[in-house]
Amino acid sequence: MESNFYRIKLLNAILYFARNTKKLNLTKVLKLLYLLDFQHFKETGYPSINLVYYTWSLGPVPTDFYEEVKDGNVPDDFAGKCVIIPSGRWEQDFPDRSEYIFKSIKEPDMNVFSPHEIRIIKSLCEIYRDATATQMKEVTHLPKQPWDTTKNEKGLYKYIDYLLSIDDTSPLSVDEAREKLEEHFEILNNFGLNPTKVE
Repeated sequence: MESNFYRIKLLNAILYFARNTKKLNLTKVLKLLYLLDFQHFKETGYPSINLVYYTWSLGPVPTDFYEEVKDGNVPDDFAGKCVIIPSGRWEQDFPDRSEYIFKSIKEPDMNVFSPHEIRIIKSLCEIYRDATATQMKEVTHLPKQPWDTTKNEKGLYKYIDYLLSIDDTSPLSVDEAREKLEEHFEILNNFGLNPTKVE
């Protein structure tokens, strides 16, 4: 069964993170994906992987993808390329849940990414190579950033709008970004391109 392009990008981002960072448990994977998607949107008006994130108590979570892999299950289309193994420890932020570590079996195919995406992915790996997921909370939980703003204004388990990443340092205005985002998701919906749905 062949996956759609965004599903392939999701897999290859994880493979790259697994080969270029340490302590890559599920929580760290989710934080890196969030930072990739929101930074790319902030700079271009388009998310990279197109995951949909929600305000969980301990940070932004792409709920659909989390549900796929939370118990160490490797999706069928990831099999032979990636493994998710129990570490024998408990998740730092989830004391009732076993920690799972992502390992890459296959080299990532970076040809699926634009040069812009590759720059962001490599930068994230350089910055967070040795960081734990708990240490990364300091970044994903910064005041007035998308997760914090959504949690404070709407509460927990609410959709985090990509538009919240647009600020004075973004090359796009909120209106420009909104137009690009609406057009982008309309195309994805028309073609059924969901990164957490295997076609």
